[in-house]
Amino acid sequence: MSGDRLVFITGASSGIGQALAWRFHQAGYRLALVARRTDEVRKWADAQRLDASRFAVYAADVRDIDAITAAGRACIAAQGLPDVVIANAGISVGIDTAVFDDLAVMRATYETNNLGMAATFQPFITAMRARRSGALVGIASVAGIRGLPGHGAYCSSKAAVIAYCESLRGELRPDGVKVVTLGPGYIDTPLTRENRYGMPFLMQPEVFADRAFRAIEAGVTYRVIPWQMGVVAKLLRALPNWLYDLALAGRPRKKRQGE
Repeated sequence: MSGDRLVFITGASSGIGQALAWRFHQAGYRLALVARRTDEVRKWADAQRLDASRFAVYAADVRDIDAITAAGRACIAAQGLPDVVIANAGISVGIDTAVFDDLAVMRATYETNNLGMAATFQPFITAMRARRSGALVGIASVAGIRGLPGHGAYCSSKAAVIAYCESLRGELRPDGVKVVTLGPGYIDTPLTRENRYGMPFLMQPEVFADRAFRAIEAGVTYRVIPWQMGVVAKLLRALPNWLYDLALAGRPRKKRQGE
């Protein structure tokens, strides 16, 4: 059990975020849950019969820097400084660079998956440094290891998450603050259900959340979940470009917005 510890989770209204909230609740954590759809979070909390004194819900879109940083400060004021902060909110939409309107989709992807992550962490770093403890968790993706057709925005954003968290880890390690990078493979969530290609080792959110919780508690620096996708990713990374391009020939593209 984790006593009176506190976890702050973005994107908590569904999928991985909701599964992580439940897993941390089961471990005895208090919850600070952030989402655009706060009604969905409250409905879920009511359905799970969560003790109202053990959780709080904050409304914020991580693309709105003022809103998400304000949510972090509000959490500190109302519930105290979290022990774990999980930047989970993210979007995944296919793009075609030849289509002008898709440039806006790419911007929204970066604003959510990258700038939104940094803004999620920002309110907590100074206080965690002073306390000399805490964990900042960035949800990356195995898709950040190599590019996939039609997935240029998402793959590049998740590659940036991996590099950003690695940079932040080096900055905060001397101050006792951990930075954990988690790379989900294919998880059965609304983000993946519209995919029109095979998804090997597809995992339920609850299973991912349990493995993620254990990785965070162990203080790992980087982990792909499930491990089989980590092996696949390493093999793909090792392929020469000509062979990788051949392997992807004919692969269906990620659906674009509106498709």
